[in-house]
Amino acid sequence: MKTRLLVIFTLFVMVFSMANSDVSGFFNKNINSVNDDTTKVKLAPDDHPTLKDSAITEGNADAKTDTTMMDSLQLAIYHHNKMVDDSIRLDSLNKKKKSGIDAPVKYEAQDSLVYEAKSNTAHLYGTAEVSYENMNLKSDKIYMSLDSSLVRATGSADSTQKAGIKGRPIFTMGQDKYDTDTMAFNFKSKKGIVRNAYTQQEDGYLVSKVSKRNDKGELFLAHGRYTTCDREHPDFYIALSRAKVRPGKDVIFGPAYLVVADVPLPLAIPYGFFPFTKSYSSGFIMPSYGDENNRGFYLRDGGYYFAVSDKWDLKLLGEIYTKGSWGISAASNYRKRYKYSGSFFAAYQDTKTGDKGMPDFQEQESFKLQWSHRQDSKANPFSSLSASVNFATSSYERNNLTSMYNPQAMTQTTRTSSVSWSTTFSSIGLSLSTSANLSQDMQNSTISLTLPDVNVSVSRFYPFRRKRRVGEERWYEKISMSYTGQMSNSIQTKENLLLHSNIVKDWHNGMQHDIPINASFTLFKFINVTPSFNFTDRMTMSKVEKSWNQATQTEVADTTYGFHNIYNWNMSVSASTKLYGFYIPNRKIFGEKIQAIRHVFTPQVSFSYAPDFGSARYGYYQTYQKTDRDGNVSLVEYSPYSTGLYGPPGKGRTGSVSWDVSNNIEMKVKSDKDSTGFKKISLIDELGASMSYNMAARRQPWSDLSMRIRLKWWKNYTFNLNAVFATYAYELDENGKPYVGDRTEWGCGRFGRFQGMSQNISYTLNPEKIKKLFSGKDEEKDDDKNHDDEDIDTNIESNIDDAMEKGRRGADKKQNGGKASTDDDGYLPFSMPWSLTFGYGITMREDRGGRFNKKSMRYPYKFTQTLNVSGNLRISDGWNISFSSGYDFENKQISMTTASLQRDLHCFNMSCSVVLAPYTSYNFSFRANAATLTDALKYDKRSGYSNAVQWY
Repeated sequence: MKTRLLVIFTLFVMVFSMANSDVSGFFNKNINSVNDDTTKVKLAPDDHPTLKDSAITEGNADAKTDTTMMDSLQLAIYHHNKMVDDSIRLDSLNKKKKSGIDAPVKYEAQDSLVYEAKSNTAHLYGTAEVSYENMNLKSDKIYMSLDSSLVRATGSADSTQKAGIKGRPIFTMGQDKYDTDTMAFNFKSKKGIVRNAYTQQEDGYLVSKVSKRNDKGELFLAHGRYTTCDREHPDFYIALSRAKVRPGKDVIFGPAYLVVADVPLPLAIPYGFFPFTKSYSSGFIMPSYGDENNRGFYLRDGGYYFAVSDKWDLKLLGEIYTKGSWGISAASNYRKRYKYSGSFFAAYQDTKTGDKGMPDFQEQESFKLQWSHRQDSKANPFSSLSASVNFATSSYERNNLTSMYNPQAMTQTTRTSSVSWSTTFSSIGLSLSTSANLSQDMQNSTISLTLPDVNVSVSRFYPFRRKRRVGEERWYEKISMSYTGQMSNSIQTKENLLLHSNIVKDWHNGMQHDIPINASFTLFKFINVTPSFNFTDRMTMSKVEKSWNQATQTEVADTTYGFHNIYNWNMSVSASTKLYGFYIPNRKIFGEKIQAIRHVFTPQVSFSYAPDFGSARYGYYQTYQKTDRDGNVSLVEYSPYSTGLYGPPGKGRTGSVSWDVSNNIEMKVKSDKDSTGFKKISLIDELGASMSYNMAARRQPWSDLSMRIRLKWWKNYTFNLNAVFATYAYELDENGKPYVGDRTEWGCGRFGRFQGMSQNISYTLNPEKIKKLFSGKDEEKDDDKNHDDEDIDTNIESNIDDAMEKGRRGADKKQNGGKASTDDDGYLPFSMPWSLTFGYGITMREDRGGRFNKKSMRYPYKFTQTLNVSGNLRISDGWNISFSSGYDFENKQISMTTASLQRDLHCFNMSCSVVLAPYTSYNFSFRANAATLTDALKYDKRSGYSNAVQWY
């Protein structure tokens, strides 16, 4: 009972205390104070909300409130409200006094760090480093003001260090890096001033005494230098009085002059710029200058490069001569990933020689067109388009200066071009292709053009095969057939007559259809029998009827146009098999290494038949009567379809039996290098012969004997030799002149008359092969590992000898391949990289223009030999010499002889190319290696067509 009364009394006292007026006023005042501070928000002129400072309200509350009269509960509520007011006031003050640094500033030093709290500054000593966002500064001494975001960096004097300064300030911001003596930089504004700055922009280097940096990252230089030489003391530089640098874009400078080996040259320009960007961008192309006797002084290969998009570009170049000649060219490359790629080149030249109005004045117009297109195999597996066009007028190369020191372009006699498109319909096995082909003879300006050439083919199918086969395959189910159709339209004419030709009278057109029917059977399990039947149909649009004009003693041809159809057919059957023979050598004589020798003998016999389509019933051949002035009458046979595109079938009935034999001999030996423990060695890869007998021929039914042999002598070389032996011997007519008679050589007791053969051999010799030759080691890797591969595009504009060009450029220091090295004492060891390639070709044939030997009844043999030699020699570091020559044994003259020399001068490259025979020309080039300056700092001198140097 007492406990209950005590609890009730306590609660009564608490309720009475809560009902006191002072306490309730205290609660109301604090709540209103909080409400006033949080709701009195106004917008500043810059549209940012600001909070009213609660310090005044808090001060008034403190003045009216006496905390000594509060109990513990009242005091706790009072401190809570005051803490809320202080946090709001602190947020508003921080928002008003923001310093502008958005990220932490990290700084450190290895020696010491002195921080002054009063001035809020720091001094860093000894390999100091300060980092803020993407900016980093390293130096030996750094002074940093945290309030103003200003950083100053200097090095320390030290005679043992580079330039007498230890710990030079190195400032990095993103991809830009600056090496300086002293610098000051503001992290907030990102502006700074630098003294003796050194920075790299792409492949160039900039040095300046004083430079300023703005908030955009641009540099303003005074008394600067620009060079592409990476040495501490550059070989050359361009002295810049003032310059503006936009990192990653370009540098624009005022008056500047060239300094080489610390010697100022009288080569100054008032204004200029160099691009730095790695991105795809457009720009001007600097021209080259020179002079030529016939056309005068020139500016050539200058123009503009258009970076249209990432998929294609355009380069426009021009050339102009003081005597009126001029030329333009356009080149473009295009590519769409996983679709197609290609290049295009077109050039036009107007060449004027001599004085206008004089008899020696000549004007020639020439042009060149090249197009290369390749389609990615993944673009469309059923359709493809490809092009390889290389067309030029015969006078283009003679008037083009680039061809004077390019032997292949100058001596090229034939140019070929083709554009083809093909598609397949796999569901029915149909293939359709069309192409345009052009062959151009540069010597007599003859053009052979085929437009279009359409081919349609149906793959092999079995018309009698059951869709659902039950049991064994029947013999007629093995019969297969296919179809091939061709339609062409072609012309052969001169360059200047092509566009004036008549499509009906001058062009030859027609169609041809081939339908082969084949089958394959096995006879007696070992003999393969293959019968075949082939039908060919030709359609032509013209027919020529010929007659003899006795009055004029000339042949008269009358061409009629219309649809004409001719056909022919033939049939054949062949049988072949394989015979295997094995021979195990005697172990006592040959040892255990040779395991076995295998001989494969493959005989084949075939029979073919075709009727005589020259008989009158077919009408493919006709005759007319010819009467000469003496009254002699003769019949002249001709075919009205001989001028057609595909021509008539051959005359005479054919019923020939042919045979062919082939031999292959291999040896199996033990080998420790092979994983199986054995390896095969080819002794004779193939030794074969073939001959035929025409049963329908009235005279000379035997064909010539053809023999062939193929030997694999080395790993990378295969020897091939083909020879033909004539069957019928020479006989003498009543005038004592030889002719091929009907008597065979075998009937005269002699083997077949040797007709001739041809063979080409080439071999490359270098120090590595000589070492392997004398050491007896096997070749481990291909020699291509020692070659310097460079991306040289020679498909457009000229046909450059890639091997000679790679050798000529091999001294480039950046390739760093195959240079002659020196020992510790600076002497050159005898290990100069070199290579020598020999090429020898020989052709042997009967010389029917020579004197006939009536005793042996043979003509003498004539040998045609060619010898080609090319080599490359690097005599020292940066020196490279290459040459190419040959000898023509028939004309007893030196063939095309070229030589080139290249010298790498670290920052520059000097090259000289000369042609010594059969004509003479030279080309000298001296230019900077850097891509930025290669068009600006260069000197080119080359010979023209008329002022070639006479070397002998």
